[in-house]
Amino acid sequence: MKTPSRRVLLGLATLAVGSLALAGCSTGDPLAEDTGDTTGASQAIVVGSQAYYSNEIIAEIYAQALERAGLQVERQFNIGQRDAYMPQLENGSIDVMPEYTGNLLQFFEPETTVRAADEVYAALDDALPEGLTVLEMAEASDQDSYTVTADFAQEHGLVSIADLADVDEPLTLGGPPELAERPYGPSGLAGTYGVEVDFSATGDTTVEDLVAGTVNVANVFTADPRIHTENLVVLEDPESLFLASNVVPVVGEAVAGQVADAINRVSARLSADTLVELNVQSTVDQQSAATIAGQWLDSVGITG
Repeated sequence: MKTPSRRVLLGLATLAVGSLALAGCSTGDPLAEDTGDTTGASQAIVVGSQAYYSNEIIAEIYAQALERAGLQVERQFNIGQRDAYMPQLENGSIDVMPEYTGNLLQFFEPETTVRAADEVYAALDDALPEGLTVLEMAEASDQDSYTVTADFAQEHGLVSIADLADVDEPLTLGGPPELAERPYGPSGLAGTYGVEVDFSATGDTTVEDLVAGTVNVANVFTADPRIHTENLVVLEDPESLFLASNVVPVVGEAVAGQVADAINRVSARLSADTLVELNVQSTVDQQSAATIAGQWLDSVGITG
């Protein structure tokens, strides 16, 4: 288990000092103390999620695991992308958020040179703003990839991203709008692999546009079950344009001591194959995140 960071220890120490100070100010009058204050241990842990079904499933698993451990939980799901929810994490409006190590590290350090999973994880804790830390990362990953249809790969002999440089027709890359500015977006493709592309902000219809031929290269997360159901090919990334991006909980240091045990038990059991299976239950079986989370927690024996 990861040793708590210096920020976590300082945060916990600050809480302890604050609690002692409050105790010292007590009048001893039980009527005076009964103010209805909801701060401290009785305050709900706020769990957030991105506007992405897979992320919401993980957030719901965290929330239910915390509830099974006896904590009060408030859910704030479907918030949006990092620009929307990171300020809420920093100001304490959100306490727990499922994240992805590599993408989050590049959000704070676009020029980072680390690529391996353990190196990315270590660098991320140092890169986070004061007041935030990470708990144990999972083996599960849901990282960016550049993906093509099987027919397009066969037609042009594509195995890796580097092979795109030899394609003799214009390339259009589809993905979320923010991909245009990401280090691994069009500029990263050109700088790392010498691949020039036009960009189309396809958003939620990226896979559909790829299958329809509106775009011929797409930014698809590797845990997306449609890679299998739509017969897509994830191109290899020999130059590590994409960082390793494991599922990781980002938490406020003020609540780290309360939530670590329950959430670390989740991370220890969350594998790459498991995440794909959970995503299939959402996209194919049309089950709710709450149902998926509860069934999975039961299946792995996380009951409290």
